[in-house]
Amino acid sequence: MKKALLILTLILSSLVIQAQSKLSFYGYIKDLGMYYHPVEPIPISTDKSLDYLFLNEIHNRLNFRWYASEKLTFALEARNRIYMGQMIREFPDYEDFVDADNGYLELGTVLLSADSWFLHTMLDRAWIDYTSGKLQVRLGRQRINWGTNLVWNPNDVFNTFSYFDFDYEERPGTDGIRLQYYTGVTSSAELVYKIGHINDETAIAGMYRFSKFNYDIQFLGGWVGKDYVLGCGWAGDIKGAGFRGEATWFRPRDKEDPENFETFVASVSADYTFSNSFYLHFGTLFNSYGTTGDAGGRSFFAPDISAKMLSLGKYQLFGQISYPFTPLLSANLSTMLNPTDGSSYLGPALTYSLGDNWELMLNGQLFFGREGTEYGDYGQAVYVRVKWAF
Repeated sequence: MKKALLILTLILSSLVIQAQSKLSFYGYIKDLGMYYHPVEPIPISTDKSLDYLFLNEIHNRLNFRWYASEKLTFALEARNRIYMGQMIREFPDYEDFVDADNGYLELGTVLLSADSWFLHTMLDRAWIDYTSGKLQVRLGRQRINWGTNLVWNPNDVFNTFSYFDFDYEERPGTDGIRLQYYTGVTSSAELVYKIGHINDETAIAGMYRFSKFNYDIQFLGGWVGKDYVLGCGWAGDIKGAGFRGEATWFRPRDKEDPENFETFVASVSADYTFSNSFYLHFGTLFNSYGTTGDAGGRSFFAPDISAKMLSLGKYQLFGQISYPFTPLLSANLSTMLNPTDGSSYLGPALTYSLGDNWELMLNGQLFFGREGTEYGDYGQAVYVRVKWAF
């Protein structure tokens, strides 16, 4: 791991020396504080439990691009994060949770660690891009975004993200090779191979995009991990309102595997921005394998979330409103509901611009419901974040 990071550092240094005029550099620094109140006190020993938890994270992101020629581009993007506070001291396993890397290469490591803090760094983008005419080839860790919706993405079979992970704007990446061929102004064919240590971690799938009737339409299919997948999606509008949808069928490659299952996952959404900038967004999710009973038992923040199980419940509803009160202050309120077990999520947020490239955000993640329901076991969390982009 350390050898790989050293090699990448040497490559980056070489790029800076050879072509400073063709090198771009940008990023940000954020400080995120969290107060978490669980549904019930968390036991940490035979005679001690916690009614609340504090965590602070200082997050620095560095993005590099080297435009070696009109056809060749190199990219490196790193996340450097310092975690500190009560959660680190009371739950040492949190360090392993942060250090988890689902890629083929382990590009993250804990550089420094103590009883109540640790420093973690990770390369979540490291790719080479070659473009010639209508052909584009990208090799390395990259973001492969096949989703069309804004919350749930059944088509995003390579690097699924969780809506609740609001502080990771860039979203996860995939280790592999991506080939795109632009068959027209609004159409393209795409083939992706994801590298895995074993067959169940490997994927190869293709997608074709085109435009028809003022809609962007896509079809995809292939082999992703333990499943064969077949899906479609669209994005367009109805009288000025955005209308998006996507669906994917997952069929086990090994029908005898007792731990695997067949399912059909679909999501549809609509959004509209009024002339005064008031924004509305509604969506729904269907998972044929999901339960109509109490749907608890899995963390939304698990690093192995997949497009196959975006929800444990069969149905989900989503709603969102936002409005900029002033050019500097905006408010947002989102909610999710499992209509069959009655549990829900509420996410209020305020964002204020402190100045050029400075931003202050106050955000809540409030979960409600009975024990064992989809959202009933998480409790409530409040976040404060200051961000400076450069």
